[in-house]
Amino acid sequence: MWRKIIHIDMDAFYASVEQRDNPQLRGKAIAVGYGEARGVVSTASYEARKFGVRSAMPSLTARHKCPGLIFVPPRFDVYHEVSMQIREIFREYTDLVEPLSLDEAFLDVTVNHKNNPSATLIAKEIRKQIFETTGLTASAGISINKFLAKIASDYNKPNGQFVVLPENVEKFVENLKIEQFFGVGKVTARKMHAHGIFTGYDLKQYTEMELVKLFGKMGHEFYLHARGIDNREIEINRITKSISNETTFLQNKDNLILLTVELYHLAKEVFSRMQKENFFGKTITIKVKYADFKIITRSKTLMQKITEFHSMWTVAREMMKQIDLSGQPVRLIGFGVGNASDELVKKQVQMELSLF
Repeated sequence: MWRKIIHIDMDAFYASVEQRDNPQLRGKAIAVGYGEARGVVSTASYEARKFGVRSAMPSLTARHKCPGLIFVPPRFDVYHEVSMQIREIFREYTDLVEPLSLDEAFLDVTVNHKNNPSATLIAKEIRKQIFETTGLTASAGISINKFLAKIASDYNKPNGQFVVLPENVEKFVENLKIEQFFGVGKVTARKMHAHGIFTGYDLKQYTEMELVKLFGKMGHEFYLHARGIDNREIEINRITKSISNETTFLQNKDNLILLTVELYHLAKEVFSRMQKENFFGKTITIKVKYADFKIITRSKTLMQKITEFHSMWTVAREMMKQIDLSGQPVRLIGFGVGNASDELVKKQVQMELSLF
């Protein structure tokens, strides 16, 4: 029997919450984030996206693309509260819910609490309930596995849904652009293009051995996904092992001060998420990708868990001074915290179970 998997993805979640709560922002181009120099866009409303404003875009670039752009500071406590409301709706239909973030989740409705045999109708009902409960819209993808459902959820955004039926899987995957596959970033896409791989059909022409030789472990995944195969189960007790954020610059940077300011904003957002998810690790990690795509990471493990921003940032700032900028400029920078103690992990599992 085919599984029935739904991927629910909220539409411009942070920005939509802000527009819902402030009528003056409705219908306007807004960005959730910090609008000052070296700030970064967290989420942009659909009005702003029409101008090319995107998540992780530098704020100055966003303002240049959309001169009337309104910046709104994030309210993660509110986003978390709304996310919990949405998860309660999911639980009315199935216990097999895998939250990926505050604004998206996988649901397995093969067997469901409503005894509804149609995953398409269930997705429609869930989206309707979300709107009636929160005033926000969601999009959905429906198919036989997580890989296909997640891709499908992007097809009729915003406020729509798309289903990939079992009999249509082969044609659907063959017509996908290679950039739509999991694990295919800009570097991997260029490598695939160099080997004549532009679509799912092209990818399917390669044997598993050939793909592993070209792309390492990911070659196994590419081989399966090219055939529409994804056997991953829904993980209802996902444990957060780390929290991180990163940004890619439109123009490479080699100024330590500007990079440190960028890192500061990333660290602030990571710490906000740590508080929201009750996650407090001990290891700070900074990631840097140079213009030649070489990636380095620097990590430091503290004696005690990180519970306040100032001490975390003091360590991170000193770590940043050790990054070598004498050669290549930087195209991407990231910040993360991981390595929670066993006690914290146990508490987090209990917290996650209590949410359901």
